[in-house]
Amino acid sequence: MKIMGIDYGDARTGVAISDLLCTITGATYVVKSRNTEKALADICRLAEENQVGEIVVGLPRNMDGTEGPRAALCRDFARQLEEASGRKVVMWDERRTTVEAHNILSQHNYHGQKRKDTVDAVAASLILEGYLSFRGR
Repeated sequence: MKIMGIDYGDARTGVAISDLLCTITGATYVVKSRNTEKALADICRLAEENQVGEIVVGLPRNMDGTEGPRAALCRDFARQLEEASGRKVVMWDERRTTVEAHNILSQHNYHGQKRKDTVDAVAASLILEGYLSFRGR
């Protein structure tokens, strides 16, 4: 079984998929859509094509651990994704993943549009890697 990591966004949603052993991130994608139904359909298609058994959605918490309006949107998206995909969906703390993704891309000389097109997939990979590491303990 593979596990999928999601960095949900308004315009772009990062997607990362583990290897079969659930030890590392394999493939990454960016779903570009401002339409939630289309984003859900694209993610469900990717889950089916890649034989994903479980989905992890990043939960944006504030640095003090509280949840704001963005967290409520992600929880709602996760609920819709669980219904649409028929797969177990878990929430995973994603604090600082986007900042870390930008740092990684800067170190590899990704700037401008190239960075904009990649940062969400890198953030999804970081969410997935954190969850896989937790599961492996």
